[in-house]
This record gives sequence, structure tokens and C-alpha cells, in this order.
Amino acid sequence: MYLSNYFLPVLKDNPSEAQIKSHQLMLRVGMIKQSSAGIYSWLPMGFKIMKKIENIVRQEQDKIGAQELLMPTIQSAEIWKESGRYNDYGEEMLRIKDRQGREMLYGPTNEELVTEIFRSSIKSYKSLPQMLYHIQLKFRDEVRPRFGIMRCREFLMKDAYSFDLSDEDALLSYNKMFLAYLKTFNRLGISAIPMAADTGPIGGNLSHEFVILAETGESKIYADKRIFDLTTEKYLLTKESLKNMRLDYEKYYAVTDDKYNEKDFEKNVEKNNRLITKGIEVGHIFYFGDKYSKPLKGSVALQDGKKVDVKMGSYGIGVSRLVGAIIEAKFKDNIMKWPLSVSPFDIAILPMINKNDNTNMIKAKKIYDELKKNNIDVILDDTDENISSKIKKFNLIGVPYQVILGKKSEGDLLEFQETYKETKNLSLKDIIKIILTEKNLI
Repeated sequence: MYLSNYFLPVLKDNPSEAQIKSHQLMLRVGMIKQSSAGIYSWLPMGFKIMKKIENIVRQEQDKIGAQELLMPTIQSAEIWKESGRYNDYGEEMLRIKDRQGREMLYGPTNEELVTEIFRSSIKSYKSLPQMLYHIQLKFRDEVRPRFGIMRCREFLMKDAYSFDLSDEDALLSYNKMFLAYLKTFNRLGISAIPMAADTGPIGGNLSHEFVILAETGESKIYADKRIFDLTTEKYLLTKESLKNMRLDYEKYYAVTDDKYNEKDFEKNVEKNNRLITKGIEVGHIFYFGDKYSKPLKGSVALQDGKKVDVKMGSYGIGVSRLVGAIIEAKFKDNIMKWPLSVSPFDIAILPMINKNDNTNMIKAKKIYDELKKNNIDVILDDTDENISSKIKKFNLIGVPYQVILGKKSEGDLLEFQETYKETKNLSLKDIIKIILTEKNLI
């Protein structure tokens, strides 16, 4: 992609209405544009990043056997009345009527609808377990939308729902999702701490939030620093391995402020391991048994013909929120670095343009073509801005690698810059190897 052909409406200054770094940056570099309060259009670069995040989320859901479907955004009020949540959910739910006067709603979540799908389709215990998920736009009528896409009204979310015969089977599904979430966030280049949490309007008696550290976060967190030493590589999708995983993570104190107890914190965490900071919730999982299957008659027949209400769990990841959360976690010293897994481009070529000498531009196009041949996603800044402005702009955008064609670029060695590291003079062959290795392609 040549920058001159790319739709990237960059602003000169930070927008005055933006309070936190992610909101400022997303507006300034042309990732989003506000449509109305708490509702945004996703422009090409922002949308590309969000789709990459979505794809990683999808891949990790597929690995644990979850099956993708797509439910409608507009739901009937009737099934919400069956579950008892229609009046209890609150004003965040946007309630509407169609032309026949039927009560409808713009779905803030999908427990009722997926249970209705299940009850009309699955009749026997032989069809269990089942795990279904979808990635869909949601709407919650926030009383005070703020912080850009971090606390907005319309957002992209992954919802998954598990259906099991017993509490023991349901706990296995819960633990599979627990592991899938840890692996998802690792692939996104962020460390998300699983924390015991309240279940809120979803209900149930078991719940974990996944929180990443960020000073702009809305949640205050209290944790044992040693939880960051844990890795997911050794855990398998077996009952015993998943059980050990939960035990490993839960032996370290980690809670949000609604679960915090000062005496427990001081008792269970040595002083030098105590972490008190703020964080951003990027995922939330719940186990709620038959809270929805019972009132909605989501039951299956056992071998003897007896019917039993299935046990359910619900699992959410804020896909669009993750775009802002990664920015908040990674931005420093006025420089942004997207993890390569979700970066809008792998590398940017920034040539110094001389109207009287097109040598740099010819060289830049040859480098561009060679990178494309190696399946490297590259953007070439062919505009006539000065080289320092180009570097500053791409530091803001956050493309993790840059090739700078200026006065220092001579012969076969190129000025290569990796964010937060010293500039090196490398051959194009070495640059390609670095990027492909990072992408795990060689």
C-alpha cells in the first residue's frame, strides 16, 4: 500500500474532546470517527487492526472446540421476559417496538437467545457437551459514554456459551475457556491477569475477569506480582491439566476492588510482591448453572427418559475494546508499538523525497516489491513530507518496523528502526528474516 492512496485522515493535534491516550490516538491517526455520542465509524486502519484481533480470538475459540454462529442484533422481548431479565436489566438495554407493536430490544448480551436456540434444537444428553460462540456488534445505552471505544454504546464483542450435563462437565468447559483466554491475550502481546470477580447482571456463582495493567483503567486491582511468571505452554485440554492450571493461577492473590479485602491481601502476599494499580477489563467469564436453562426450559432427556436442565456458562471478550486497551498498555514516550500480530502493517518504508533526485523513491519501490514478494504487509510513505515528519507520524501510528531512506542509507545497507530500539544498518535480506521470524513464518 502506498500512503498517498490510503484513506488515513491524520489530524495535526490531539482532539480536545479526547481524555485518554487511546481515544486521542485513534482519532488523531484516523482509526475511528465519531458518528454520535458513544458510537463510532471504524476507518480502514482501525478496522484492519480490529479484524486481526477478531481473527486471533476466533482461532483460539476454534481450538477448544467452540463452534461459530451468528445471532441477530435485534431480539424479541418475549424470551427476556421468560428469563425474568427484561425488567431487571436496567436502562442500558435499548427497548423498541416494531410496526406491529411487538416489543423488541437491541441485544446487550445473548444468554436468552442462545438458550432458545439450544432448547429448540438439542433434546438428548448424547448431543452434549456443546459450546457455541459468535462475534457481533452489541449495544448498551451507557448513561455517560466516555474514553472513546473503551466505554461506548456500540461495540464488537465475542460471546460464547457452553451447555453441559453436570456441574463437573461444566467446570471442564469453564477451564477450557479460561485457558483459551490466556492464550488469546498472549498472542495479542498483552499480559491479562485472571481475577475473581462478581457476576453482575449475568448472574451465577463463579466468575473471572481478565484485566490488563493500565493507569487509565477504571478498575483498581490488587495482585501478587508472581502471577506474571506463569505461562500457558504446559497446559493441555485435559481435565487434570486444566484443573492444575486453575490451581496454579488461583494460588496467587489477584482481585478487583469489588472483591478486595485488605487483611486477606496482606496475609497472602508478601510486601515486595504486592501490586496495587489500575487495569482494563478485556474479558469476563461466568458459570451460572441452570439460571437460564431452568426458566427457559433448556433441558435434555437422559438415558432413562428423565429430563434435566443443562448447566451453562457465558464467556465474553471485548474485541473492539481490545484495540484501545492495547494502546493504553503499549504507548510510552509519545511512541506507539502495535504487537506484530495485530499491527496495521508489518513495516513502513520512509524515503526522503528530493524533487531533483528520485533515487530514494526508486530504491523504496524496489524494497517495497521485494517485501511484498515475501508476504510482508508493507506501507510506503510516498508523500512529500520531510523525513522527520514521516518518522514522527509512523511512531504515532505504531507500525513496529521502519526502513528509513535518508542520508545514512548507502549501498546495500538500509537504516532499520525497530520501535524502542537503536537504529541498525542492515541488508534487506536480514530485515526480511527478522520480520518473518517474528511472524513465525520461518
